[in-house]
Amino acid sequence: MTRIAALFVCFIMVSAASPAQEPAKPQEPSTTSHVLRIDGRDIRYTATAGTLPLKDAGGKVVANMFFVAYAKDGEDRRTRPITFFYNGGPGSASVWLHMGSLSPRRVQMAEEGFQPAPPFTLVDNEDSALDVTDMVFVDAISTGFSRAAAGEEARRFHAVRGDIRAFGEFIRTYVTRFNRWASPKFLAGESYGTMRSAGLAHELQEAHGIELNGIVLISSILDYLTKGYVPGNDVPYAVFLPSFTATAWYHKKLPADLQGLALEKAVEQSRQFAWGEYLSALVKGNRLADPERKAVAQKVARFSGLSPEFVEQANLRVSDPRFRKELLRDRRVMVGRLDGRFTGLDADAAGETQEYDPSNTALQGAYTAMFGDYVRGDLKWESDLKYETSASVRPWSYDEFSNKYLNLLDELRATMARNPFLRVMVANGYYDFATPFGGTEYSMAHLGYEQTYKDRVELKYYEAGHMMYIRPSVLKQLKADVARFIRAASATGRLTTTQ
Repeated sequence: MTRIAALFVCFIMVSAASPAQEPAKPQEPSTTSHVLRIDGRDIRYTATAGTLPLKDAGGKVVANMFFVAYAKDGEDRRTRPITFFYNGGPGSASVWLHMGSLSPRRVQMAEEGFQPAPPFTLVDNEDSALDVTDMVFVDAISTGFSRAAAGEEARRFHAVRGDIRAFGEFIRTYVTRFNRWASPKFLAGESYGTMRSAGLAHELQEAHGIELNGIVLISSILDYLTKGYVPGNDVPYAVFLPSFTATAWYHKKLPADLQGLALEKAVEQSRQFAWGEYLSALVKGNRLADPERKAVAQKVARFSGLSPEFVEQANLRVSDPRFRKELLRDRRVMVGRLDGRFTGLDADAAGETQEYDPSNTALQGAYTAMFGDYVRGDLKWESDLKYETSASVRPWSYDEFSNKYLNLLDELRATMARNPFLRVMVANGYYDFATPFGGTEYSMAHLGYEQTYKDRVELKYYEAGHMMYIRPSVLKQLKADVARFIRAASATGRLTTTQ
């Protein structure tokens, strides 16, 4: 992995080596029947847990990908939307979206989505999207129960292109085996999964002739430039400042006039400064005069909750890891990376780096335990394999992106150019430091310069972090936004075919 590529593991850091894994053995899928109540109505559905074989050009099985699918009973498959969900990492299983977002069952978190006390509980999800779309949750190779076949090298899938091709082949196989070619089709990826979605949409279109109705990008990153803390790249400092403002607002660390504003208004003031005066000052480098430097430091401090002295000592360039340690240092706690609402204790309060991410560990135990119980108890899927929630997939190959920033933005643009009906919805968490919303705004402003691209992308914002769905009030908003998006994008396709 190159130095540039090594900077960006979006979700959960994994170990540097890839230990040998026991290959998955072919098993018949398990099918079970269930009932879920949404908006006062009972919805009967069928859950299917199993693996699909991936074959090479010669017909040899090279891997088996694990999935759990939910299909509403009694629907016409030709008109019923289907959405493929996956997480990112690279190296993350789909358990986080599966057990937390829009599936029929979800983990019960503590109040406002904070860490629950064991033993943990799984509950019916009244905010499931099953009323508007069938859903397929898919694990990348080496994650979950997905494995390379016996005798095959897993590392061929531990790569930008290898991973995209595997998901493309999985979707082609799935829509064939389950007769979903005519269905309106959607992708819903989170974190690095949004990078996968950009490349996968292009792969499906070019290699398999599969056109999508829509893509939901959850906590998106499509251009690693926006997080590239390397000398000479000042963009990340502007990208992160509005996220600093949001988290400082949550912890009541802003000046009184900003603190008294609604979150959106405080963030908007920060956004205007970040992309205007602040970025202009950073670009000047050592040509910046002392009076201007001090004035900019005062404003960065104002919008971040940090001291002007700290900002000046950092040469006006405060990285997000340093911010997370510094913001609440006076309280001897640091704030979370995935979700800035969370706080935790480090080994000492004087350090510059976090010992762990409290917003990550808050979910790990509950989601792992509940999925292990659910897949065997409710879905009747038995396997002796370890379910890898965060697998060892390093070194991850960045293929043709070596020695430059990974950027699949243009592949998304090219796919949208060829499919003028493809729509994109982006879900952003204000308190997310893994994939800051400022980076998404920067990327989407560079997606394409014709009006059609801007018209077909909608940005949604939530008072939550990277996994915004863990907060119950936000999950309800997310469900409403996704449901409206899927209905609108599906309707566009039907209207077009009848005209």
